[in-house]
This record gives sequence, structure tokens and C-alpha cells, in this order.
Amino acid sequence: MAGAFGWGLLAASSLVIGGALAYVWKLPDALIGFIMAFGAGVLISAVAFDLVEEAVDTTNHDWVAFVGLFAGCALYAAGNFAIASIGGADRKDSSGAQAKGDSLGIVLGTVLDGIPESLVIGLTIARGGGVGAAYLIAVFISNLPEAISSTSGLRASGWGEWRALRMWVLIALVSGAASLLGYAFFDDTSDAAVAFVLAFAAGAILTMLADTMMPEAYDFERPNARRTSGVGVATTLGFAVAFAIHQLS
Repeated sequence: MAGAFGWGLLAASSLVIGGALAYVWKLPDALIGFIMAFGAGVLISAVAFDLVEEAVDTTNHDWVAFVGLFAGCALYAAGNFAIASIGGADRKDSSGAQAKGDSLGIVLGTVLDGIPESLVIGLTIARGGGVGAAYLIAVFISNLPEAISSTSGLRASGWGEWRALRMWVLIALVSGAASLLGYAFFDDTSDAAVAFVLAFAAGAILTMLADTMMPEAYDFERPNARRTSGVGVATTLGFAVAFAIHQLS
């Protein structure tokens, strides 16, 4: 069980690293947009090859994966709507829009973004005794641009360095706890339940990408730049890197 918490914490530790980097260097918006899109591509690859494909292979009932996908999408969308209503809608913005939001909403929104990923880490350890390197690396990499973008906005909105870093440490610990929860709940469960949870996480992550991460990636491009180049290239590059890691692992 300690291993599940440790791996979940390790995957989320890049949130702390990204937050620290955002205070050390002020990155150009175009670069933030590029790495946000890269992280999105990484997660899309993880969803396709480490979650949905695994869910279909785990059970003979493909409908379980479809139900899980839409359940994850629905729950995340409802949670995101609720969090937006209390001031967490602009949690990934790098321009300082967080100033008009609420600290609790920002924290809860960031936790919501990371819980599905962490649950899968614990589930994977419970079912196979180890964690998939490709998926773990994908989560670690994708957390970096999220933290850099969010922290840049928090910094612009007046958050102090230690306040922001404390938030990321707290969220990393919550992510470790979510991984531990995934291990404890799915240590001895049916293949259908495992397939459902994998697909559920995939649906939640895809919805998060479309609702928060990809729109921010486009917003970071220069106003006079064509929105058909950098984001698309970075997303494809992220997908290719994660796919290569998946093939090698």
C-alpha cells in the first residue's frame, strides 16, 4: 500500500516542480501554450493506449468501456461546472485571471483534474503488482505544463511563491492518497469493474483536456498568430513521445 501512495506522489511531484519553475523563470506565453499542448498530446496517448485499450482487453464485454467513458465524462463535466461556479474556472490561466476567482475553487479544480490519473496508478499496482512506466511518465510529463501555466497565472494575480508551492504540495499529497485509494478499493475486484474504472478515468481525462487544457493552449498563442501551427504540432509531438515510451516499455 505504501508503494501505491509513493508512486502516486511521484507522478504528482511534477506539479511542485512546475510550480517552482514558474517562479524561477517567467516563460513567454507562446512557450507555455506549446508545452500545454505537448502535455495534452501526452495524455491523449495515455488515454488511448494505457486506459481505453487496457479496459477493452481486460473484459469480454466492450460495453463496459463505453459506459465507463461516458460516466467519467459526465462526472467530470458536472464537477467542473460546480467548481467553475465557485471561482475555479480559470485555474490553468497564465495571465492572472485567477484573481477574479476563489482560492478554494482553484485548489478543488486542480485536485479534480488529477484524481482520475492517480486512481489508475493505484489500480494498476493492485492488479499487477507494478505500475506501467509509460502511463506514469505520461502523467508526470503532463503535470508539468499544467503547474507552470497555473502558477504563472497565480503569480500574476498576486499569489506569493510559498502560498502557491504549498498548494502544489497539498495537491501532490492528495494525488498520492487517491492512488492509495485506487489500490485499496480495487485490490480484489472483478475484471469488469477494473475495465469500468480504466474507461471512467479515460473519459474524465479526455473531458478535462477539452474543457480546460486545450483551450488554454490556444489562448496562449500570440493574438496575431495563426492558430493552426504551434498547438497542433506540439500536441502531435507529445502524443508521439508518449506512444514511443509505451512501445518501449
